[in-house]
Amino acid sequence: MAASGSPTIDLSAALVAQTTPVADWLIILPVALCIGLGAVLMMVRHSTRLHAAIAIAGLLALVVIDAALLWKVATDGPFTMVMGRWLPPFGIAFTADLTGTALALAGALAALACAVHARTEIDETGRRYGFYPFLMLLMAGVTGAFLTGDIFNLYVWFEVLLVSSFGLIVLGSTREQIDGALKYAVLNLIGTTLFLIAVGYLYAIFGTLNMADIAIKVTQADQQAPLMTLASLFALAFAMKAAAFPVNFWLPASYHTPKIVVSALFGGLLTKVGVYALLRVMIMLFPVQREELSLVIAAVAVLTMLSGALGALAQNDLRRMLGYVVISGIGTMMAGVAIGSPSAVGGAVFYALNSVVVMTALYLVIGHAARIGGAWTLSDLSGLYGKAPWFSAMTLALFFAASGLPPFSGFWPKAMLTKSAIDIGAWWLAAAILVSGFLCMIALARAFLLCFWRPSPAGMKQVPAVANPPGLMPVVGLTLLVVIFGLFPESIITLSQRAADGLADPAAYIRSVFPQGAIR
Repeated sequence: MAASGSPTIDLSAALVAQTTPVADWLIILPVALCIGLGAVLMMVRHSTRLHAAIAIAGLLALVVIDAALLWKVATDGPFTMVMGRWLPPFGIAFTADLTGTALALAGALAALACAVHARTEIDETGRRYGFYPFLMLLMAGVTGAFLTGDIFNLYVWFEVLLVSSFGLIVLGSTREQIDGALKYAVLNLIGTTLFLIAVGYLYAIFGTLNMADIAIKVTQADQQAPLMTLASLFALAFAMKAAAFPVNFWLPASYHTPKIVVSALFGGLLTKVGVYALLRVMIMLFPVQREELSLVIAAVAVLTMLSGALGALAQNDLRRMLGYVVISGIGTMMAGVAIGSPSAVGGAVFYALNSVVVMTALYLVIGHAARIGGAWTLSDLSGLYGKAPWFSAMTLALFFAASGLPPFSGFWPKAMLTKSAIDIGAWWLAAAILVSGFLCMIALARAFLLCFWRPSPAGMKQVPAVANPPGLMPVVGLTLLVVIFGLFPESIITLSQRAADGLADPAAYIRSVFPQGAIR
């Protein structure tokens, strides 16, 4: 029989004692919304005509929630919510800072544009096979990766987005899609396995998976701790996820195979999660090791930039060309990781935000171009300007933005990164950024001249002319963002710089997880 005078146990050091403020629930609403709507879409799987409306309404709500979350973080600083009331490092933490919330908002805008576009591309069969539930699950994984404060759960959210992307890439079940999906799956699973090995190794060294706790313990680690090995493992795993040279061959072998709206989602979102993970781990958790690896990362960045740009020049298929443009952009962002200064990291964050919007819009644009011209290749497309002049002008603006030309949004992050490279005396890295941008400009200018400006050959079967292709509003919205932030970049530059400062000096991030007096 239990004693009547059992001692009272004080759990305040391990459990959240006070009520969670209502505003703090914002941090888990994006993930909960995506998972909940994915479940709802599965429940109404026999009424697929409702799927598009439900997904678009849900993604519109996601944009609003992410915008509110970004506003709260920009105003009040990073904040944390833990699951099950267990305090970190025992409880699983969601931590919102400027880098994660800004990328989450950009991803939500891209997904909303793709969901609206999908109404004209995804037919009844595609809806029945689960396009919209997979889309919501993909966004749950992407958003969870941007907002988690636990490195094992970063791995979990990678798995969530990979599982959903497998479903999306085979949607249609053509021979080409199955072949692309196999390459995509094998290489990404290898990267995921490396990530899991690195996480296990990290836990064996530090006994914690909370990123704020790791940031503290890395500074206190014994000099015998194999931190360089650990940082190298993470860098390799995330480089494979981000499609960096030489582990980038899975991307051009797979991104051109699914439906174009799926390619837009992948090109805009998935590789940016890998870049985000590189920024989070190498800049915030392992800054000393990043400095030691900076020359290696810079060399990889240069090879990634140039291989992507040269690959884009060599392509005849527009979809494959854009895959290589994505790769070149990954190299540019990795240059910011290699340099490591606040201005360079700010440039990488800005470039990531810009790339989410620009690459999503570019894939959707070439989908419309193929619909007008009836082909995907430079050799078969021609005369598009005469058929759709306003659409062609919008495409040219996006090509300029992807090349980093003013006055569009792609110019400013490249300028920031180039200046940062020059500031540390890395002239060769600055030259690589400029040369890769020049080569991408040539590749995209070639595509515009051949597909849009070149007259259709005499006697060629003509597709009926249209003023503008249907379903163009998502691309119009994304292009307006590109133009507005190109002409008025101050707010995004300030946001990116503050995000970079938060990664370089994670004191506010750590305080949000471990309030004063609670740090172990």
